[in-house]
Amino acid sequence: MKHRHDHGFPARDAIVAFIRANPGKVGTREIAREFGLKNADRVELKRILRELADDGTIAKRRRKIHEPAALPPTIMADVTGRDADGELIATPTEWDTEENGSAPKIRIVTPRHQKRGTTAGVGDRALLRIEMVDDADGTPYRGRIIKVIDHARTRVLGLFRALPDGGGRLVPVDKKQAGRELNIAQADTGGAKDGDLVSVDLVRSRGFGLASGKVKERLGSIASEKAISLIAIHTHEIPQEFSRGALREAEDARPATLQAREDWRDVPLVTIDPPDAKDHDDAVHAEADPDPHNKGGYVVHVAIADVAFYVRPGSALDHDALVRGNSVYFPDRVVPMLPERISNDLCSLVPGEPRGALAVRLVIGADGRKRSHTFHRVLMRSAAKLHYAQAQAAIDGRPDDTTGPLLDPILKPLWEAYRVVKLARDERDPLDLDLPERKILLKADGTVDRVIVPERLDAHKLIEEFMILANVAAAETLEKKGLPLIYRVHDEPTQEKVHNLQEFLKTLDLPFTKAGALRPSVFNSVLAQVEGEDYETLVNEVVLRSQAQAEYSSENYGHFGLNLRRYAHFTSPIRRYADLIVHRALIRALGLGDGALPDSETPETLAEVAAEISMTERRAMKAERETADRLIAHYLADRVGASFQGRISGVTRSGLFVKLDDTGADGLIPIRTLGTEYYDYDETRHALIGSRSGAMHRLGDVVDVRLVEAAPIAGALRFELLSGGQAIPRGRKSAGRRERKKEVRGAKAGRAPQKKDRKPGKQKSGKSKRGKSWKR
Repeated sequence: MKHRHDHGFPARDAIVAFIRANPGKVGTREIAREFGLKNADRVELKRILRELADDGTIAKRRRKIHEPAALPPTIMADVTGRDADGELIATPTEWDTEENGSAPKIRIVTPRHQKRGTTAGVGDRALLRIEMVDDADGTPYRGRIIKVIDHARTRVLGLFRALPDGGGRLVPVDKKQAGRELNIAQADTGGAKDGDLVSVDLVRSRGFGLASGKVKERLGSIASEKAISLIAIHTHEIPQEFSRGALREAEDARPATLQAREDWRDVPLVTIDPPDAKDHDDAVHAEADPDPHNKGGYVVHVAIADVAFYVRPGSALDHDALVRGNSVYFPDRVVPMLPERISNDLCSLVPGEPRGALAVRLVIGADGRKRSHTFHRVLMRSAAKLHYAQAQAAIDGRPDDTTGPLLDPILKPLWEAYRVVKLARDERDPLDLDLPERKILLKADGTVDRVIVPERLDAHKLIEEFMILANVAAAETLEKKGLPLIYRVHDEPTQEKVHNLQEFLKTLDLPFTKAGALRPSVFNSVLAQVEGEDYETLVNEVVLRSQAQAEYSSENYGHFGLNLRRYAHFTSPIRRYADLIVHRALIRALGLGDGALPDSETPETLAEVAAEISMTERRAMKAERETADRLIAHYLADRVGASFQGRISGVTRSGLFVKLDDTGADGLIPIRTLGTEYYDYDETRHALIGSRSGAMHRLGDVVDVRLVEAAPIAGALRFELLSGGQAIPRGRKSAGRRERKKEVRGAKAGRAPQKKDRKPGKQKSGKSKRGKSWKR
């Protein structure tokens, strides 16, 4: 036992020293073990740790205790410059300045014998292995480059505008380059026409005037909305072309056979997907458990495409898949993680065709809890390809020619099994936000037809719950076998975000009580109280913004949103690299044949992969969101001057963000256009309040607006307020102002509400963002 008081309890400085000596590796259990504390001491230990966290001495992240704002062992960072000695300095790519202050500096150490692909320069983005140091100049971290992810750009994407005398100008797409047009000489236009989307190489220019560029590639005319998604693809450098080696491997691949597989071709598995799905990587089946000891229970089969059979470690296909990290879905196209020969053909579980699969047999008790599970490498044959609404219609009494024969033998048992599984799901009580997601439907010519909010059906929930069960089973099996894996993790909200939520709920007279550990049920109780109220959407939005963002990690710290201790992605290996890693690990753990995870893969190497694919996932989400915004802005461009109804979706010192009801489009009402009086930003209330009139414009308020400007290239809309807002008593307004000054003194001016747990400063003019980033 070490550093104990005479009374038998360790001193606070001893606890802090132990945490500092083991950054990122210490939790309550490790502290108790180090100091020989018994179960009876845990309450006192937790009290001390809370006090240390409250006074800023320590911080908790990923269920581990750190010094405040300590960096994890592996991190994505941007090279920002050089120090006085010429060594490269980097800062974390994603850093919450509101919570943690200014970003820490990382000195990049260059080894004597540098590996290929690990040479970085200013402006590059790299994956770093971090260690804490105590340098004299105050630089707290040293970083070694694992891999350079993105080099500084010398190419600009933009809109070509022809000039009457020949040549033209490039208007950059990136808002950070707004106003920095490039001059394109006549000889350098590459045949580009006015309105073309082009990629331009920068040309070094001398003297004064605009910088120059040379058109490298014409990507299409912006007059066609089919070119809109190309903006995001090229802006975020999402790979479109597969290497020759990957294409050759895909073409040479042959269908899986019964060799080293169980024959499941007589199991009537079915796929249930969106109607426009092109790859089908999961199939399900359920039946009542014949075991007399499990009366009322079910056996659920979940079969997942055996991608590991075709994409072997170290192959060209594997390399290309890792670089992509995941498939990216746009309204007009899909940028797949794997070539179509693999994703849409050999691995797609199409009806009537034998396909290799990695399957799990789940035994569910009458209480909905999983009793046991086993994994199998099989050859299966899908009995039918259904879409969600089609399967739901059959259950609701409207079967068609396809679902009619399947209703009694296949669909009803699936729904009965789901009814049982839902019992355990409801008892687990995962985070239950109700925020509709828009879907853009295109016409045959690629232009926007309409924007819809698809109904959330039991068919969706059934597939989701079965996939969650399979994902949990995969994580449990690999942990039991002691194999490294990539987890899907979701941290609990930070103390600051929980406090901010509590203060906001006070303005609505809504209690937020937390006894003991924070659980999703605490948030669900709040959401239940506002169901059906005018401010239901508002509270759902604010609760969402209090949540962390899910990510991949080789270290398990649970999934807060799903309220699960361990969770991994197993069910979508066609479109997610993380799932492919889990498949390979299962094959290795259970001795299921070829395509296993190599022995060289360790928790350290998988930590690097996890950081990389977390980055590609965020890249895809951002590209998809930006494309939707551009499509909607293009769709509304000829309706400037029209009036719309919407809700305030964001409040900042610069103005109000409004989301339109009919299209889900987001746009900005600049604060200068709200009126002649001064508007005070009340962060606690998420509102702008008129200093003279007391008029309050609050997050979630219904407003009528006029569209003043639409910028399709930027995906930005600007509105003018026509009506909306509410008056509050002057005394209450003043009290709120005093309360806000007391609670958020020193907060950074202009802080925007958090969207999707994005970092402050990422909110872009004319748009607001949101999404269920914590989900599966």
